[in-house]
Amino acid sequence: MLIELIGTPRLRLRRFGPEDAAALAAYRSDPAIARYQGWSAPVTSAAAAELVGEFAAGDPGRPGWFQYAVELRATGELVGDVGVCLAENLRQAELGVTFAAEHQGHGYATEALRAVLADLFERRGLHRVSAECDARNLRSAQLLERVGFRREGLRPDHTWLKGEWTDDLLFGLLGADWTPPPPTR
Repeated sequence: MLIELIGTPRLRLRRFGPEDAAALAAYRSDPAIARYQGWSAPVTSAAAAELVGEFAAGDPGRPGWFQYAVELRATGELVGDVGVCLAENLRQAELGVTFAAEHQGHGYATEALRAVLADLFERRGLHRVSAECDARNLRSAQLLERVGFRREGLRPDHTWLKGEWTDDLLFGLLGADWTPPPPTR
């Protein structure tokens, strides 16, 4: 069993393990999930196994990206991932999130992001967390605002992605503005 790094009543956020490769390949191969992301669908089994190996080697306390595997406590099913890129100064981070289509709309991404933000601000004492998304990805923008991020800007035609220029929405959240979620029952 893999060790839980962050937990909520419904979710376990943990390090990736080899057994996660098939589920990762499945949800990252969904064209609707990959549409606004930096990878293209499908994600092969070999590519997923390589990604899982890279994710498993990460260290959540060191600068750079660390990818949390998000699984349901009730079933142990991998439902998505949350990435945190810790800055060299260990006081700032950027985050990203990907969830399987069939597990969207249940509050899991909101719950996972709130738990990660609580860890970053309350336990680690970060000053600021930022995020960005394709301006057409309204669900991601709404998710970021729901967990407390403020929209800070728009970069028109900023990213060349999958054969087209895309606009990026920029979001930020200061530790001083972080409001912990109410306790769950």
